[in-house]
Amino acid sequence: EALWTSFADGRVRLRIDNSCPQTPITVHQMFKKSLEKYGALNALASKKNGKWEKITFSEYYCLSRKAAKGFLKLGLERFHSVGILGFNSPEWFISAVGAVFAGGIVTGIYTTNSPEACHYIAYDSKTNIMVVENRKQLDKIMQIWSRLPQLKAVVLYKDSVPERHPNLYTMEEFLELGDDISDTTLDDIINSQKPNQCCVLVYTSGTTGKPKGAMLSHDNITWTSAHCSRAADMQPAEVQQESIVSYLPLSHIAAQIYDLWTGIQWGEQVYFAEPDALKGSLVNTLREVQPTSHMGVPRVWEKIMEKLKDAFAQSGFMKKKMLSCAMSLSLERNLNCSSSSDLKQFWARLADYLVLAKIRNALGFSSCEKHFCGAAPLHTETLYFFLGLNITLYEAYGMSETTGPHCLSGPYVYRQHSCGKPTPGCKVKLVDEDTEGNGEICFWGRTVFMGYLNMEDKTKEAFDEEGWLRSGDLGKLDKDGFLYVTGRIKDLIITAGGENVPPIPIEDAVKKELPIVSNAMVIGDRKKFLSMLLTLKSVLDPDTSDPTDVLTEQARDFCQKTGSKATKVSEIVATRDQAIYQAIQEGIDRVNRNATNRVHCIQKWTVLPRDFSISGGELGPTMKLKRLTVLEKYRKEIDSFYEE
Repeated sequence: EALWTSFADGRVRLRIDNSCPQTPITVHQMFKKSLEKYGALNALASKKNGKWEKITFSEYYCLSRKAAKGFLKLGLERFHSVGILGFNSPEWFISAVGAVFAGGIVTGIYTTNSPEACHYIAYDSKTNIMVVENRKQLDKIMQIWSRLPQLKAVVLYKDSVPERHPNLYTMEEFLELGDDISDTTLDDIINSQKPNQCCVLVYTSGTTGKPKGAMLSHDNITWTSAHCSRAADMQPAEVQQESIVSYLPLSHIAAQIYDLWTGIQWGEQVYFAEPDALKGSLVNTLREVQPTSHMGVPRVWEKIMEKLKDAFAQSGFMKKKMLSCAMSLSLERNLNCSSSSDLKQFWARLADYLVLAKIRNALGFSSCEKHFCGAAPLHTETLYFFLGLNITLYEAYGMSETTGPHCLSGPYVYRQHSCGKPTPGCKVKLVDEDTEGNGEICFWGRTVFMGYLNMEDKTKEAFDEEGWLRSGDLGKLDKDGFLYVTGRIKDLIITAGGENVPPIPIEDAVKKELPIVSNAMVIGDRKKFLSMLLTLKSVLDPDTSDPTDVLTEQARDFCQKTGSKATKVSEIVATRDQAIYQAIQEGIDRVNRNATNRVHCIQKWTVLPRDFSISGGELGPTMKLKRLTVLEKYRKEIDSFYEE
């Protein structure tokens, strides 16, 4: 067998060697093992009418079998997919596990997708059954159903069915459908599954071109769940049951592997947040649950930071002084652990007990031992802010194509600004290193995916001749094997003079100098000099999460310090507010003074009238900056920088 395939029913050779000799198992075998150990423990908790309703691992397993029989009854074919379109919930998990038990493939779809984007994925993955959350998602499927010859039925799990449709079922109806399918029939299908076959499809949003369906095998899922989570020090329930809050999109590999599959592997208790979690309700859920571990993408940590900074800005003089004193003591203690005096250590511990512990409790982190961050680079400002609260953010790094994490940080593997080390049994190499030791990061190990569905050429391009997966990212390794991701190869700016400029460090530096700046993007590919687009921090609309015109508390603070009375973005941009524009220029001058060389200096800049957003197209579903879209959208502004 080859190391890769582009067929849904393909099998691959697993990358088993002395460093990762574990016997490969299927998802069902993993669940059975956990069932023996954790059957009576609570597995899933969701809020119904203000009360947490919980089901145990035994009930979870039985419901997953019921779902599997329902899918078989509705005509799910082998290696065809079950599409799931909805916010995180017990139904999402049960449908996913049931789909795998039934010999199908789970395909999560972003709830923000347009009907056309849903059609592309459902068509490409041969979706036989679509599980949708509510009428809003159902409407999308109704618009495209006639163009999906493989789609046999739709199951609705939150709302009631609007009008009867022959192949539309509620979750309750669906779970009873397969009652006449015997256990033997299901067990035969389960026992015919092999660890080197596909069971999960994750569509990568890809900043360019069509989404690619990354095929993940049973072994990808079961090996990663067992070993990557242990490398990050997630505890098996027989040691201490972890509780986590599930809120990030499950169509993205990070949440799927962390919430769903690892949860089964180690017997974790998963609490489901409310669908408006990212619009502000997450903190209430965290406060109620007080999880033992929490994972967020950088934007989630930034939002928490911005909320706190706003709250701090509104507190009285004494409280402000106390906070900043406690936070700087904590930051200093965390930055140089060894060298501070006993007295300093004592004050830092006292400040932690009196001040910081209260803040962590208010955030829902008083029992939280591990705070993870992944999916995009973390800014220094965010990292330091949380160290000031005595919260260390452990960065992980990987991609859909490595089943999520390939490199991890944790309590025993940590170095600032690094995303840790490869999970034991996984390898990393750097290719085409430059003089500073930056090269393309390549991956090897049992996390590495099977290939892209129906895309043989793209699959071949993803691997080098020895079968290492190319990441498209630049990175360097230190002498102890810690990995530092320094940028995207695609994002690397090559100026007209042929100099390579990684944009992220410059953008970070500008944001650090100028707390009013929300997004900064360096321009300069094939240009004579670098320029920059800036957006200002504005309050988000609570309903749509879109940026409004109103500056955040922190941004207004900045304005006051410069002597400006502005409270809206439009006021600043329309009048090119002199005080603020001068302060921005001074900040950029400071960044330029620290630049690696002349080429890395920002010569021109402009402030855009509105912050970047998902709906504006500048950010992807996980808040990654889509640089090509920004170049297109603001071409007029950019061209004006370079007109002679």
